[in-house]
Amino acid sequence: MRLAIYLPLILPLTALPVARLATDHLHPRAATRLLTSAAVVLAACSTLCLALLMIVGTAQVPGNPLPDGWSDPEVRDEVPHLRVFGTVAILALLAVLVAGAVVTCRVVSVRRRTWKVVRGLRADDDVAVLRDDEPYAFALPGERPRIVVSTGMLDCLNDKERRALIAHERAHLDCRHHRVLFLARLAAASQPLLRPLHTAISYTVERWADEEAANAVGDRRTTALAVGKAALAAKKSRGEALPAFAATGPVPRRVAALLEPTPKATWPPPRSRTGLAAIVAAAGTTVSVVSALNATVALVVILKAATPL
Repeated sequence: MRLAIYLPLILPLTALPVARLATDHLHPRAATRLLTSAAVVLAACSTLCLALLMIVGTAQVPGNPLPDGWSDPEVRDEVPHLRVFGTVAILALLAVLVAGAVVTCRVVSVRRRTWKVVRGLRADDDVAVLRDDEPYAFALPGERPRIVVSTGMLDCLNDKERRALIAHERAHLDCRHHRVLFLARLAAASQPLLRPLHTAISYTVERWADEEAANAVGDRRTTALAVGKAALAAKKSRGEALPAFAATGPVPRRVAALLEPTPKATWPPPRSRTGLAAIVAAAGTTVSVVSALNATVALVVILKAATPL
């Protein structure tokens, strides 16, 4: 029970095997939703645990407005090595707040700078073409969502592949993938052990858009060729480009997945290998999340019991 209080800080270690199983055996849409939910809950529990440890560790400081009961020896005995971890929790919580602010500022800054460039362009629909030799294409969310693509990227693709590219970026906008990626980045910033989950979510988001593009175009091979060509073009580009069509996630895995049959939208049969892997992934994530929630709630109950009426 006592050591279980620290579970929210170490349970994100389970993210790596769960992420691998989900990306390999689940439909990209299901994998994205599963991993994003797990990342948000685990990050929230970890941050709350740090905050509670900091509160318990500083409750005995003279002049602290916190209830006196929180500095009671019985309460402090429930948290092993509180003197050390309480101090570390203060520094860690400050680091979490700074990291979250940095991620938010970067996202807002990139969107503002990009909108300044795109705002002056005329577009008949939601696609804006920038005259730039650097190959890139990205989805720009906002009041009027836009798909921005450079002439350098369009020159690398034929007509069918361009349709796949536009469909890919339109899927990002329609499915609100920018929100998913923002939550994943915040989770990874607040809890470094969740970085493998962030990497996996970045990949499944691109795979999700790939599948939507393949369905829209009606040709999986064309979509695979578009992804591969865009990746090769992006490698040849110089300087720091805007988010590229094929810049996120392992491109060879994406191409290989597109050359295979369309993954089923439903969960695979439980008796199959894929179904067993999916069950393991879901069960592992559920156990981690429930354990983290249980440990966090336990610490809250301890503090509530020590709070005077």
